[in-house]
Amino acid sequence: MGRDERTAAVAYRAMVMGPAPAAPEWAVLVLHGGTAHGMRRPSWLNLPARRMGPLIRAMRDPRIAFAEARYRHRGWNGERADTAKDAAEALAALRERTGGVPTVLVGHSLGARAALRIAAEPSVVGVVALAAWCPPEDPVAQLAGSRLVFAHATADRITSPRDSLLTAARAREAGALVCRYEVPGGDHAMLRHAGLWHTLATAAVHGLLGLRPLPPEAASAFALPARSTDGLALKAVPRAAR
Repeated sequence: MGRDERTAAVAYRAMVMGPAPAAPEWAVLVLHGGTAHGMRRPSWLNLPARRMGPLIRAMRDPRIAFAEARYRHRGWNGERADTAKDAAEALAALRERTGGVPTVLVGHSLGARAALRIAAEPSVVGVVALAAWCPPEDPVAQLAGSRLVFAHATADRITSPRDSLLTAARAREAGALVCRYEVPGGDHAMLRHAGLWHTLATAAVHGLLGLRPLPPEAASAFALPARSTDGLALKAVPRAAR
């Protein structure tokens, strides 16, 4: 059986549950990357999804239920916005499983774009957008009142750090609470400085859920007025160097 046949043979599920307590008080939905265009289902060997495994392990907390979204198509596919639809379906499935506990969306690349699109959905208390794909034409009105933590590598050649900076600024103007980190150099797959990416995401998730205080620089950025551009290019440094 070939890869495509194996993929087709597996029934579609909107999300897959990972580590979860019997009665979770908090939840995290992880949204992996993909492509701009592509109608085919992600293959059984889904490298963008596999990359999120180490990130989930880094963020793991026995009090949090973790789930991973699954997509019907590899691509966003223009106005179809397939990934956003699949993300919303995954979130609905997670709400049903957990009873709608406070949930943080953690998206990478294409998944970050989807997370930002559905940030106003019920139960979402924050978004962590890693190496986010942020086309300038994407709407931000839905982000009013949301809490957003962006992180982007300055040397990313797949998604634009400048576009995520502009989107972070637009989201703040629209009424979101926003901070944004810049990872010096780095890469799109978050393999260089992987520990730093994992530390940033963990601190953001736990802070947004209220398990511990937000990093001071993130809390300060959240408090800035709508037209301020401060706190949107925070230099990410290893915890030991802080």
